[in-house]
Amino acid sequence: MNSLGQFRRRHVVGLLGAGALPAAFAQFRVEVTGVGLTQLPIAVAPFRGDAEAPQKIAAIVQADLERSGRFRGVDAAGAGLLDEASRPDVAPWRQRGADALVAGRVGRLSDGRWDVRFRLWDVVRGQDLGGQSYAVNAGDLRLAAHRVADFIYEKLTGERGVFSTRIAYVTKAGNRYNLWVADADGENAQSALASPEPIISPAWSSNGAQLAYVSFESRKPVVYVHEVASGRRRLLANFRGSNSAPAWSPDGRTLAVTLSREGGSQLYTIDAGGGEPRRLTQSAGIDTEPLFTPDGRSIYFVSDRGGAPQVYRMPATGGNPERVTFTGSYNISPALSPDGRWLAYISRIGGAFKLQVMELAGGAPVSVTDTTADESPSFAPNGRLIVYATRQGGREALMTTTLDGKIKARLAGQGGDIREPDWGPFQR
Repeated sequence: MNSLGQFRRRHVVGLLGAGALPAAFAQFRVEVTGVGLTQLPIAVAPFRGDAEAPQKIAAIVQADLERSGRFRGVDAAGAGLLDEASRPDVAPWRQRGADALVAGRVGRLSDGRWDVRFRLWDVVRGQDLGGQSYAVNAGDLRLAAHRVADFIYEKLTGERGVFSTRIAYVTKAGNRYNLWVADADGENAQSALASPEPIISPAWSSNGAQLAYVSFESRKPVVYVHEVASGRRRLLANFRGSNSAPAWSPDGRTLAVTLSREGGSQLYTIDAGGGEPRRLTQSAGIDTEPLFTPDGRSIYFVSDRGGAPQVYRMPATGGNPERVTFTGSYNISPALSPDGRWLAYISRIGGAFKLQVMELAGGAPVSVTDTTADESPSFAPNGRLIVYATRQGGREALMTTTLDGKIKARLAGQGGDIREPDWGPFQR
């Protein structure tokens, strides 16, 4: 039985076979496609001072909102000189079909920082829905724009926005591998680690301060834990055989890992500070890709113990697993929504690798993409979007999709070679 071995090889080959990085790595385009049924029409007027600012605040805010699938942008051309201090005449905006309007400004402060201010209007009721201001360094202007979008999203939907969260992903350029930490739209990527050897399986801790990943720099897979802010890292698992697929428990005290120290690949837990691992599974198959449930009581994982890779669930302390996926003969890479309601995974269907989404309380799996090489799904911390890697138009791409697949956004630019995304938690 080598089916799990095949998917793991594909995982690595995907990295090894990657193309070149784009020259301007940070200049990702955001292409939103699809039509949602209940999108709120919103106009984001050009921010006064946008032309002089290093980042175009209004454009970032509008792209964030459209990518969420909950909003439809309304043309704000000719908006005039609106800003956060204006009291706009809402009648023209109602005629344009907008239900909400955002106006603001960005300007340089005497200390060199940038001041970003905005106000949100309910166009239908003519109500002021509030606003905020941020004084930031030039390097944090994009973050300020994402926080503007988060405010608007929460005010109009009642749910937290995820635009100021971060994602991690891996690229390969020539013979160099990079682990990147980027904004949730894929831009502003900062290298957390560069290596001539493959890096795979990045996994955020629940507080967003650490990343666990697998590095081959010891010429075998070993697991590191990396402090994102300082760059300091420590070796967590370097036992005999392979050490792979780290996954954090919700309280950050434990990681589940796949080790082959006693022969075949089996699941273990290990304290986040290191030490002797505790074995969870005792199967004749390959058990890998563990994933804690949000309450920390259970672990989902992939096993071929039944003859083909399927997703299983068992108590976090080990015990009898129950099979979770039954449709199809090859289901891997499980990801859980933060509320534990939805399972995303990759299924091989007719030779294609497709992102599936399934409601765990008796729902049937649904393919949500039209691509054929989907990999590594990961939920946004509000559970409304999934980030995944795929190939689109012959190029490697990082994509987001709504759970119904109706709104997708491509985060990668021309020639981008991006793999293994993992969506970090809400920022605290």
